[in-house]
Amino acid sequence: MSSPKSTFIQEANDLLQMLEEVLLELETAPESPGQIDAAFRALHTLKGSGGMFGFGELAAFSHHFEDAFDQLREGRATVSPELIAVSLDSRDHLAALLALGPDEEADEDTRIIGDALLARLRKLMDTPADVSDTFAGQPPAPDAASAEPVVPRRWSISFSAEPSALKNGFRPELLWDELALLGSLRLTCLGDNVPELEILDPGECYLRWEMELETSVSRERIEDVFIFSMDAEIEIKALDPVEAGVASEPDQDPDSPAETATVTENGPVAAPKSESVRVQADRLDDLMDQLGELVIAQARLKSICEKFDDPRLESTVEEIEALVTGLRDTTLSIRMLPVSRVFGKFRRVIRDLSLELEKPAQLITEGGDTEVDKNIIDSLTEPLVHMIRNSLDHGVEDVAAREASGKPATATVRLSACQSGGEVLISISDDGAGLNAEAIRERAVERGLIAADQYISTEALYQLIFEPGFSTAKNLSSVSGRGVGMDAVRRVVDDLRGTIDVKSVAGQGTKVTLRLPLTLAIIDGLLVEVDGDKFVIPLSSVEECVELPDIETARDDGRTILRIRDQLVSYLSLDKLFGYNISTRSHRRVAIVNADGQRIGLVVDDVLGQLQTVIKPLSPFHHMVEELAGATILGDGSIALILDVNALVRRATTVMIAA
Repeated sequence: MSSPKSTFIQEANDLLQMLEEVLLELETAPESPGQIDAAFRALHTLKGSGGMFGFGELAAFSHHFEDAFDQLREGRATVSPELIAVSLDSRDHLAALLALGPDEEADEDTRIIGDALLARLRKLMDTPADVSDTFAGQPPAPDAASAEPVVPRRWSISFSAEPSALKNGFRPELLWDELALLGSLRLTCLGDNVPELEILDPGECYLRWEMELETSVSRERIEDVFIFSMDAEIEIKALDPVEAGVASEPDQDPDSPAETATVTENGPVAAPKSESVRVQADRLDDLMDQLGELVIAQARLKSICEKFDDPRLESTVEEIEALVTGLRDTTLSIRMLPVSRVFGKFRRVIRDLSLELEKPAQLITEGGDTEVDKNIIDSLTEPLVHMIRNSLDHGVEDVAAREASGKPATATVRLSACQSGGEVLISISDDGAGLNAEAIRERAVERGLIAADQYISTEALYQLIFEPGFSTAKNLSSVSGRGVGMDAVRRVVDDLRGTIDVKSVAGQGTKVTLRLPLTLAIIDGLLVEVDGDKFVIPLSSVEECVELPDIETARDDGRTILRIRDQLVSYLSLDKLFGYNISTRSHRRVAIVNADGQRIGLVVDDVLGQLQTVIKPLSPFHHMVEELAGATILGDGSIALILDVNALVRRATTVMIAA
């Protein structure tokens, strides 16, 4: 079970990612009060929860960072490019402090970086260091939200923690320290609820606290101190007669608007109902493993049922099949996450790269609500970063070249996602110069990938950019040019059992589309037979199945050509490819698949039908067989190997070229 500190780290990382996105939004829309408020809330949350869980350095830095956005909220400062730049650097510094872990002190270099960032913030905000440094012991400045003169008030605060709070990492002294910064605090600890020693649980919290606070800050600032103690019983009362009379009517209290109040005047905090539950990833993986076994067991039960003519058994099996199908769909939906979780990271990549390369560029995202399996989401960052870097470095022209060709000075990189059947299509396109087909061909001939006089389609030619070490760049740069990035893209996509489509128009730009399965756990498959052995072809790769005419004859290179609706399609015989005895059966079948953008036929003895395929990993002895994506257990208990169509076709093509 995850500890509260590990939960905080996960939530803090989410907040930092959200903060980065908000800052980038502010760079394009500096007058957006909603984004300023969102940044302030994120920093306020990091400050409060960081202090509670032992991230003192992070909490202290967040406090100073928060002050800058507090001034923005109150209109005492404005958003500027310089502020966005230092804010992004400060966000990165917060990530470094978070990586230190709880109760760890930053080293000297990290402290120097933090001090330099705070100095830049103070200079931009025109705030003296001795005023901003509230963690040194000085109280914060009074609220400026109200136009009325600030009058000190006295508040009575009663606090009782949840019994299990201490076990969950609650540290009450941090709350009292933060309250003391608001003004003059008198604190009393009461132990009237502590039981006798014989029944006392050392892990339970039996104490309660009574406080009297004299401060000039608003009620909202006091409530913010307890924002992370929603399971506790908290009661706040105004003691001054005049203020108490005003506070009894919340709608008339300018400092306590009804829509923002989280603590009632004379009552405890009402904790909101949670609409979501954070679940550890390994628990989801365990659930999916158990579901996979259930699907296999259900298939075996169905296979057994077919041998008996019992309507009652058939009815029960159908009910179980419906329940398993519903459970499968629900479990798969739990693992699905929107690709916006990945897309949001790349606005910063585009911003930093455009500054480094001196090529103004903007990122447009579409279809961020498209959902994909969490394991695919986790693997997408690396290939997308490589493709974005290539788009800006190789595809997008410099400002002079763009203006000469009539294009706007600011390039557009578009990142989009959509669902198509059992696949999700993720595309990256730019409005740059497009791919240079001649340069790609010359480089491919130079490296021996194709013969000088060999015909190759434009689509196949573009696929060569994903070969290891392939690059047409004449000069190396800090961004690209070594031919490593696109090779890494193909490797990741292959591991995910996906394909890559490349389209390019000279002078107009390039579009690279990743076609990925929606999930990696259970897929729809086409069960085929070759010389008595069974194989599964992922159904997402299959376009159609046709019968192989007996009159078709093999060419000398081992390939055959099949005419399908006035189109010629090359095909491979799996018995030859796998080393089986050459089949003499008539009426064999051809599964037409899409491999790396090409239509290829795979000749099999028979097509047995479709099935839900639970993917099982191969043993360590077979893991390096690239043509196999895994294995599955059929209803009769036998094993069927799952084919990696792209790797299979590439290997066959390589062998034939070498021959």
